[in-house]
Amino acid sequence: EWIPNQYGGRENLEAIEFLKHTNWKIHSEMAGAISIAEESTSFAGVTHPSENGGLGFNFKWNMGWMNDTLAYMQLDPIYRQYHHNKMTFGMMYQYSENFVLPLSHDEVVHGKYSLLDKMPGYAWQKFANLRAYYGYMWGHPGKKLLFMGNEFAQGREWNYEESLDWFLLDENIGEGWHKGVLKLVKDLNHIYRENSPLFELDYSPEGFDWLVVDDAANSVFAFERRSSNGERIIVVSNFTPVPRHDYRIGVNIAGEYEEILNTDSMYYQGSNVGNFGCVASENIESHGRENSISVSIPPLATVYLRLKTK
Repeated sequence: EWIPNQYGGRENLEAIEFLKHTNWKIHSEMAGAISIAEESTSFAGVTHPSENGGLGFNFKWNMGWMNDTLAYMQLDPIYRQYHHNKMTFGMMYQYSENFVLPLSHDEVVHGKYSLLDKMPGYAWQKFANLRAYYGYMWGHPGKKLLFMGNEFAQGREWNYEESLDWFLLDENIGEGWHKGVLKLVKDLNHIYRENSPLFELDYSPEGFDWLVVDDAANSVFAFERRSSNGERIIVVSNFTPVPRHDYRIGVNIAGEYEEILNTDSMYYQGSNVGNFGCVASENIESHGRENSISVSIPPLATVYLRLKTK
Protein backbone atom coordinates (compact mmCIF):
# COMPACT_ATOMS: atom_id res chain seq x y z
CA GLU A 1 0.00 0.00 0.00
CA TRP A 2 1.20 3.48 -0.74
CA ILE A 3 0.05 7.08 -0.57
CA PRO A 4 0.15 9.00 -3.88
CA ASN A 5 2.66 11.83 -4.01
CA GLN A 6 1.66 15.34 -5.08
CA TYR A 7 1.83 14.26 -8.73
CA GLY A 8 -0.23 11.12 -8.19
CA GLY A 9 2.73 8.77 -8.51
CA ARG A 10 3.94 6.19 -6.02
CA GLU A 11 7.49 7.53 -5.66
CA ASN A 12 8.56 8.81 -2.24
CA LEU A 13 9.78 12.22 -3.40
CA GLU A 14 11.31 13.14 -0.05
CA ALA A 15 13.34 9.93 0.11
CA ILE A 16 14.55 10.46 -3.45
CA GLU A 17 15.72 14.00 -2.63
CA PHE A 18 17.41 12.71 0.52
CA LEU A 19 19.38 10.10 -1.46
CA LYS A 20 20.33 12.63 -4.14
CA HIS A 21 21.56 15.09 -1.52
CA THR A 22 23.42 12.45 0.48
CA ASN A 23 25.29 11.15 -2.56
CA TRP A 24 26.06 14.69 -3.73
CA LYS A 25 27.44 15.46 -0.27
CA ILE A 26 29.55 12.28 -0.15
CA HIS A 27 31.11 12.96 -3.52
CA SER A 28 31.68 16.68 -2.94
CA GLU A 29 33.18 16.25 0.56
CA MET A 30 34.99 12.91 0.40
CA ALA A 31 37.25 12.41 -2.62
CA GLY A 32 37.59 8.73 -3.52
CA ALA A 33 34.51 7.60 -1.59
CA ILE A 34 31.95 5.56 -3.53
CA SER A 35 28.35 4.62 -2.81
CA ILE A 36 26.74 1.42 -4.08
CA ALA A 37 23.03 0.70 -4.26
CA GLU A 38 21.79 -2.78 -3.43
CA GLU A 39 18.71 -2.11 -5.51
CA SER A 40 16.55 -4.74 -7.15
CA THR A 41 13.92 -2.80 -9.08
CA SER A 42 14.01 -1.14 -12.48
CA PHE A 43 14.00 2.38 -11.01
CA ALA A 44 15.82 4.45 -13.64
CA GLY A 45 18.86 6.61 -13.04
CA VAL A 46 20.15 5.10 -9.78
CA THR A 47 23.76 5.67 -10.90
CA HIS A 48 23.16 8.80 -12.95
CA PRO A 49 24.48 12.10 -11.51
CA SER A 50 22.04 13.80 -9.15
CA GLU A 51 22.36 17.06 -11.08
CA ASN A 52 20.99 15.18 -14.09
CA GLY A 53 18.02 13.81 -12.19
CA GLY A 54 19.66 10.57 -11.05
CA LEU A 55 20.15 9.34 -7.50
CA GLY A 56 23.91 9.83 -7.69
CA PHE A 57 25.15 6.38 -6.65
CA ASN A 58 28.45 5.27 -8.21
CA PHE A 59 27.28 1.69 -8.78
CA LYS A 60 24.19 -0.47 -8.60
CA TRP A 61 23.90 -4.23 -8.12
CA ASN A 62 22.84 -5.98 -11.31
CA MET A 63 20.31 -8.39 -9.82
CA GLY A 64 18.96 -9.30 -13.26
CA TRP A 65 22.37 -10.54 -14.42
CA MET A 66 22.78 -12.55 -11.24
CA ASN A 67 19.33 -14.18 -11.45
CA ASP A 68 19.59 -14.97 -15.17
CA THR A 69 23.10 -16.41 -15.12
CA LEU A 70 22.57 -18.47 -11.97
CA ALA A 71 19.34 -19.87 -13.43
CA TYR A 72 21.36 -20.89 -16.50
CA MET A 73 24.22 -22.41 -14.51
CA GLN A 74 21.85 -24.52 -12.39
CA LEU A 75 20.58 -26.30 -15.50
CA ASP A 76 21.98 -29.62 -16.63
CA PRO A 77 24.26 -28.74 -19.58
CA ILE A 78 22.03 -30.66 -21.98
CA TYR A 79 19.21 -28.13 -21.37
CA ARG A 80 21.34 -24.97 -21.50
CA GLN A 81 20.96 -24.66 -25.27
CA TYR A 82 17.29 -23.77 -24.73
CA HIS A 83 18.15 -20.93 -22.32
CA HIS A 84 21.10 -19.42 -24.16
CA ASN A 85 19.72 -15.88 -23.90
CA LYS A 86 19.99 -15.89 -20.10
CA MET A 87 23.76 -15.45 -20.46
CA THR A 88 23.52 -12.72 -23.09
CA PHE A 89 20.50 -10.67 -22.02
CA GLY A 90 22.48 -8.55 -19.55
CA MET A 91 24.24 -6.79 -22.42
CA MET A 92 20.87 -5.47 -23.63
CA TYR A 93 20.79 -3.01 -20.73
CA GLN A 94 24.46 -2.94 -19.68
CA TYR A 95 24.87 0.74 -20.45
CA SER A 96 21.76 1.99 -18.68
CA GLU A 97 23.51 2.06 -15.29
CA ASN A 98 26.96 1.50 -13.75
CA PHE A 99 26.59 -2.10 -12.63
CA VAL A 100 28.20 -4.41 -10.10
CA LEU A 101 27.83 -8.14 -10.81
CA PRO A 102 26.83 -9.52 -7.40
CA LEU A 103 27.15 -13.08 -6.15
CA SER A 104 26.02 -11.98 -2.73
CA HIS A 105 24.99 -13.36 0.65
CA ASP A 106 21.40 -13.52 -0.58
CA GLU A 107 22.31 -16.42 -2.87
CA VAL A 108 23.91 -18.69 -0.27
CA VAL A 109 21.39 -18.61 2.62
CA HIS A 110 17.82 -19.64 3.47
CA GLY A 111 17.78 -22.94 1.62
CA LYS A 112 19.21 -21.60 -1.65
CA TYR A 113 22.34 -23.81 -1.35
CA SER A 114 25.94 -22.68 -1.79
CA LEU A 115 27.15 -21.62 -5.23
CA LEU A 116 28.96 -24.94 -5.55
CA ASP A 117 25.84 -26.89 -4.66
CA LYS A 118 23.80 -24.99 -7.26
CA MET A 119 26.01 -26.42 -10.00
CA PRO A 120 24.80 -29.64 -11.69
CA GLY A 121 26.68 -32.92 -11.98
CA TYR A 122 29.12 -34.84 -9.84
CA ALA A 123 32.12 -33.29 -8.07
CA TRP A 124 34.33 -32.68 -11.12
CA GLN A 125 31.48 -31.08 -13.05
CA LYS A 126 30.34 -28.96 -10.12
CA PHE A 127 33.78 -27.43 -9.66
CA ALA A 128 34.37 -27.07 -13.41
CA ASN A 129 31.00 -25.31 -13.82
CA LEU A 130 31.81 -22.90 -11.01
CA ARG A 131 35.28 -22.13 -12.37
CA ALA A 132 33.86 -21.55 -15.87
CA TYR A 133 31.19 -19.26 -14.40
CA TYR A 134 33.76 -17.20 -12.49
CA GLY A 135 35.81 -16.85 -15.67
CA TYR A 136 32.75 -15.63 -17.56
CA MET A 137 31.86 -13.23 -14.74
CA TRP A 138 35.33 -11.65 -14.51
CA GLY A 139 35.37 -11.19 -18.28
CA HIS A 140 31.88 -9.68 -18.47
CA PRO A 141 31.49 -5.89 -18.14
CA GLY A 142 30.66 -4.75 -14.61
CA LYS A 143 32.51 -4.66 -11.29
CA LYS A 144 32.70 -7.88 -9.27
CA LEU A 145 31.21 -8.82 -5.91
CA LEU A 146 31.88 -12.25 -4.41
CA PHE A 147 30.52 -13.14 -0.98
CA MET A 148 32.86 -14.76 1.55
CA GLY A 149 33.22 -18.50 1.17
CA ASN A 150 32.56 -18.32 -2.56
CA GLU A 151 36.26 -17.71 -3.20
CA PHE A 152 37.05 -21.30 -2.23
CA ALA A 153 33.70 -22.89 -3.12
CA GLN A 154 32.38 -23.65 0.35
CA GLY A 155 30.09 -26.63 -0.01
CA ARG A 156 27.41 -25.72 2.52
CA GLU A 157 25.28 -22.65 2.96
CA TRP A 158 26.72 -19.70 4.82
CA ASN A 159 25.86 -19.64 8.51
CA TYR A 160 26.39 -16.39 10.40
CA GLU A 161 26.78 -18.33 13.64
CA GLU A 162 29.80 -20.31 12.44
CA SER A 163 33.15 -19.75 10.81
CA LEU A 164 33.71 -20.49 7.14
CA ASP A 165 34.88 -24.03 6.34
CA TRP A 166 38.54 -23.12 5.94
CA PHE A 167 39.49 -26.73 6.60
CA LEU A 168 38.37 -27.55 3.04
CA LEU A 169 41.59 -25.92 1.83
CA ASP A 170 43.50 -28.80 3.44
CA GLU A 171 44.19 -31.03 0.44
CA ASN A 172 43.80 -34.12 2.63
CA ILE A 173 40.19 -33.05 3.24
CA GLY A 174 39.18 -31.05 0.15
CA GLU A 175 41.29 -33.14 -2.26
CA GLY A 176 42.58 -29.95 -3.88
CA TRP A 177 39.19 -29.01 -5.38
CA HIS A 178 38.60 -26.04 -3.09
CA LYS A 179 42.22 -24.91 -3.24
CA GLY A 180 41.92 -24.98 -7.03
CA VAL A 181 39.01 -22.53 -6.93
CA LEU A 182 40.92 -20.30 -4.50
CA LYS A 183 43.91 -20.25 -6.87
CA LEU A 184 41.62 -19.37 -9.77
CA VAL A 185 39.99 -16.44 -7.94
CA LYS A 186 43.45 -15.18 -6.97
CA ASP A 187 44.61 -15.38 -10.61
CA LEU A 188 41.39 -13.82 -11.92
CA ASN A 189 41.90 -10.83 -9.63
CA HIS A 190 45.54 -10.49 -10.68
CA ILE A 191 44.71 -10.72 -14.39
CA TYR A 192 41.82 -8.29 -13.93
CA ARG A 193 44.01 -5.66 -12.28
CA GLU A 194 46.81 -6.03 -14.85
CA ASN A 195 44.65 -5.88 -18.00
CA SER A 196 42.72 -2.68 -18.60
CA PRO A 197 40.47 -4.17 -21.33
CA LEU A 198 38.69 -6.08 -18.55
CA PHE A 199 37.57 -2.96 -16.69
CA GLU A 200 38.44 0.36 -18.33
CA LEU A 201 35.47 0.61 -20.72
CA ASP A 202 32.89 -1.32 -18.67
CA TYR A 203 30.33 1.41 -19.27
CA SER A 204 31.08 2.21 -22.90
CA PRO A 205 29.92 0.13 -25.91
CA GLU A 206 33.44 0.55 -27.37
CA GLY A 207 34.73 -1.81 -24.68
CA PHE A 208 32.73 -4.90 -25.72
CA ASP A 209 31.95 -6.87 -28.85
CA TRP A 210 30.20 -10.23 -29.23
CA LEU A 211 32.21 -12.58 -31.45
CA VAL A 212 30.04 -15.68 -30.96
CA VAL A 213 26.61 -14.98 -29.48
CA ASP A 214 24.28 -17.44 -31.22
CA ASP A 215 25.89 -20.89 -30.82
CA ALA A 216 23.19 -22.24 -28.52
CA ALA A 217 23.65 -25.80 -29.78
CA ASN A 218 27.17 -25.95 -28.32
CA SER A 219 26.55 -23.52 -25.43
CA VAL A 220 29.60 -21.54 -26.49
CA PHE A 221 30.00 -17.79 -25.98
CA ALA A 222 32.86 -15.57 -27.16
CA PHE A 223 33.30 -11.83 -26.78
CA GLU A 224 36.08 -9.29 -27.03
CA ARG A 225 36.98 -6.75 -24.36
CA ARG A 226 38.90 -3.65 -25.40
CA SER A 227 40.77 -0.79 -23.73
CA SER A 228 41.00 2.81 -24.92
CA ASN A 229 44.50 2.27 -26.34
CA GLY A 230 43.58 -0.78 -28.41
CA GLU A 231 44.49 -3.68 -26.12
CA ARG A 232 42.19 -6.67 -26.65
CA ILE A 233 41.23 -9.80 -24.74
CA ILE A 234 38.92 -12.48 -26.11
CA VAL A 235 36.83 -14.38 -23.55
CA VAL A 236 35.56 -17.80 -24.66
CA SER A 237 33.26 -20.01 -22.55
CA ASN A 238 32.03 -23.55 -23.14
CA PHE A 239 29.20 -24.55 -20.80
CA THR A 240 28.99 -28.19 -21.84
CA PRO A 241 31.21 -31.08 -20.67
CA VAL A 242 32.27 -31.69 -24.30
CA PRO A 243 35.62 -30.21 -25.41
CA ARG A 244 35.37 -28.21 -28.64
CA HIS A 245 38.49 -28.72 -30.74
CA ASP A 246 39.22 -26.72 -33.90
CA TYR A 247 36.47 -24.25 -33.01
CA ARG A 248 36.73 -21.26 -35.33
CA ILE A 249 36.03 -17.75 -34.08
CA GLY A 250 36.13 -14.60 -36.24
CA VAL A 251 38.41 -11.89 -34.81
CA ASN A 252 38.52 -8.15 -35.35
CA ILE A 253 42.32 -7.89 -35.43
CA ALA A 254 44.74 -10.31 -37.11
CA GLY A 255 47.65 -11.45 -34.98
CA GLU A 256 48.77 -13.84 -32.27
CA TYR A 257 46.59 -14.40 -29.23
CA GLU A 258 48.20 -15.56 -25.99
CA GLU A 259 46.21 -17.78 -23.63
CA ILE A 260 46.52 -15.96 -20.30
CA LEU A 261 43.82 -17.86 -18.37
CA ASN A 262 42.28 -21.30 -18.66
CA THR A 263 39.85 -22.38 -15.93
CA ASP A 264 40.41 -26.00 -17.04
CA SER A 265 44.12 -25.87 -16.14
CA MET A 266 45.32 -28.75 -13.99
CA TYR A 267 46.60 -26.03 -11.64
CA TYR A 268 42.93 -25.48 -10.75
CA GLN A 269 42.11 -29.24 -10.80
CA GLY A 270 40.89 -29.14 -14.42
CA SER A 271 41.47 -31.61 -17.24
CA ASN A 272 44.21 -29.43 -18.84
CA VAL A 273 42.72 -29.09 -22.32
CA GLY A 274 44.05 -25.90 -23.89
CA ASN A 275 45.86 -24.08 -26.67
CA PHE A 276 49.50 -24.58 -25.66
CA GLY A 277 50.09 -20.95 -24.90
CA CYS A 278 49.22 -19.19 -28.15
CA VAL A 279 47.02 -19.22 -31.26
CA ALA A 280 47.63 -17.30 -34.48
CA SER A 281 44.86 -15.86 -36.63
CA GLU A 282 44.38 -17.01 -40.21
CA ASN A 283 43.01 -15.20 -43.22
CA ILE A 284 39.84 -17.29 -43.12
CA GLU A 285 36.46 -15.57 -42.99
CA SER A 286 34.25 -16.44 -40.02
CA HIS A 287 31.38 -14.76 -38.15
CA GLY A 288 31.38 -11.91 -40.64
CA ARG A 289 35.06 -11.10 -40.06
CA GLU A 290 37.96 -11.50 -42.51
CA ASN A 291 40.30 -13.19 -40.03
CA SER A 292 39.69 -15.94 -37.51
CA ILE A 293 41.36 -18.19 -34.96
CA SER A 294 40.93 -21.93 -34.46
CA VAL A 295 40.90 -22.81 -30.78
CA SER A 296 40.42 -25.72 -28.43
CA ILE A 297 37.75 -24.85 -25.88
CA PRO A 298 37.99 -27.09 -22.80
CA PRO A 299 34.90 -28.75 -21.29
CA LEU A 300 32.98 -26.60 -18.81
CA ALA A 301 35.60 -23.88 -18.98
CA THR A 302 36.45 -20.28 -19.84
CA VAL A 303 39.66 -19.16 -21.51
CA TYR A 304 41.13 -15.67 -22.00
CA LEU A 305 43.13 -14.93 -25.16
CA ARG A 306 45.11 -11.65 -25.19
CA LEU A 307 46.23 -10.04 -28.43
CA LYS A 308 50.02 -9.88 -28.42
CA THR A 309 51.36 -6.42 -29.17
CA LYS A 310 54.50 -5.88 -31.17
